[in-house]
Amino acid sequence: MAEPLVYLRIDDRVARIVLNRPERHNSLVPELLAELDAALALCTGADLAAVVLSGAGRSFSTGGDVAAFADRPRGERRRYAGALIGALNAVILKLLDLPCPLVTVLAGPVTGGSCGLVFAADLVAMGPRAFIQPYYVEVGFAPDGGWTALLPERIGAARAGAIQALNRRIGPDEAVALGLATEAVAEDRLVPTVETWLAALRAKVPSSLRATRSLLLGAERRETIARNLERERQHFLALIETPETEAGMARFLSRTA
Repeated sequence: MAEPLVYLRIDDRVARIVLNRPERHNSLVPELLAELDAALALCTGADLAAVVLSGAGRSFSTGGDVAAFADRPRGERRRYAGALIGALNAVILKLLDLPCPLVTVLAGPVTGGSCGLVFAADLVAMGPRAFIQPYYVEVGFAPDGGWTALLPERIGAARAGAIQALNRRIGPDEAVALGLATEAVAEDRLVPTVETWLAALRAKVPSSLRATRSLLLGAERRETIARNLERERQHFLALIETPETEAGMARFLSRTA
């Protein structure tokens, strides 16, 4: 039997979810997103103090698997992209809908659409090897994963646009300064930092935590986010089969081979 692409363990009112495709840097494919969606569905109905999301191996997740796009012929590639980004959008909305705080642990890089799993978090611990980077303008993709639907409201549209236009790499200290990470910590302090947060969250009144998260999201904000995530998907589909994007994927894959 193949190993699961997502591990879920629930213990002492904490759900721990681990992305488990380390040989491909936990890059996003439909099977992984389906398993992540199923894990989050189990979390939604549980009595939890927190959900902790992390990645196995050297990276948290490097976004959509570029090779999985490039290896498909036109037509099929567009259908694949539409389904993949639709699944990612559904996961991001499930993360936002969680009744308890979401803690994301970045021991390594997170890029592309996988950054939505960080933008949706309440608490983010970031180790020294971690960074956040878009890569869209290098490959030729349109932004997805909340880079336009979530990031501008976190840091402002001008900053969000500049980071994406220049494909800037955001390290731990800058991520904290921008409000994208809660703490930048040494590698050996990642686990203790998260466990300290979890101990604090277990001691809080659950109904108050649920109310706080629900009020922060709000029906109108959620509707706007969902609409803008779908706009991202449509723009992605408009570019995915263009000659420019095909050339960009080829360049990217040649550099990472």
